[in-house]
Amino acid sequence: MYKSDVEAADAFVSKYKELNSEISKIIIGQDEVIKDVLISIFSKGHCLLIGVPGLAKTLLVNTIADVLGLSYNRIQFTPDLMPSDITGSEILGDDRHFKFIKGPLFANIILADEINRTPPKTQAALLEAMQERNVTVAGKRYELGNPFFVLATQNPIEQEGTYPLPEAQLDRFMFNVWLDYPKFQDELTVVKNTTSNKTTELKKMLNAEEIIYFQDLVRRVPVTDNVLEYAVKLAARTRPGTEHSAEISNNYLSWGAGPRASQFLVIGAKCHALIKGKYSPDIEDVKSIATAILRHRIIRNYKAEAEGMSVDAIIRELMKG
Repeated sequence: MYKSDVEAADAFVSKYKELNSEISKIIIGQDEVIKDVLISIFSKGHCLLIGVPGLAKTLLVNTIADVLGLSYNRIQFTPDLMPSDITGSEILGDDRHFKFIKGPLFANIILADEINRTPPKTQAALLEAMQERNVTVAGKRYELGNPFFVLATQNPIEQEGTYPLPEAQLDRFMFNVWLDYPKFQDELTVVKNTTSNKTTELKKMLNAEEIIYFQDLVRRVPVTDNVLEYAVKLAARTRPGTEHSAEISNNYLSWGAGPRASQFLVIGAKCHALIKGKYSPDIEDVKSIATAILRHRIIRNYKAEAEGMSVDAIIRELMKG
């Protein structure tokens, strides 16, 4: 496709900018969120979005699927949702043989809306799909689409009738992105655009083949030893009572991030470097994506909660060390 990785990296920067400006026609003032979601797509990761209703989480996924030219399905998670409702099931055909009817998981981009509203059994079916990129039904394995990306949403306010995601499931998500209310000027623009008859046509900027190529390119980005060591040490500093643990972790954390965090810190830093026009990541690239990678992998203890020490504040302190 490109003569060299350097040429491909330069093309990736311009493609990313085009993608960003196209998505920003619809999604106003959420630049950091868009960046995190695109980094997780190009890093072959999954993303968990946490925000109150009405912050355009669903619209964001719709828009990204549109401009990337990928197939997209939305699954509304409810307490009565069964694993077969998302993976698909076997039915008896007219020829008296069982045939597999694919569920909504068979698409490139999946929006798992309000993922914590469904019981653990259904959450576990999604976990297999996210990790293995296939589903097992009646003893047979079925490969999912490529690329495959799960973007799940959670409402942080209303916790009645929810099933909190277990740590194993949370760990499958590369990023945990918090959405905030828009700035006043951005909200003015949103209201102006959505209360008139203005329509915006989006162009398809990439296809599945190009996305897979760029995903492989991200993996090929070289990393210096000091950046690699910084990423692994940052994850290790979150683990209380271990050899490399930081003092703040021993004081305020009951559990730290596992090795998957180290892997995501490196791959995320590679992608972040590429979109900034660099051919290799530095420590600043690791720091830029560290909060979204670590915040759902560390668990505060009672002391941290009693003293009002937030997860993000702990991560900021860890990055200073």
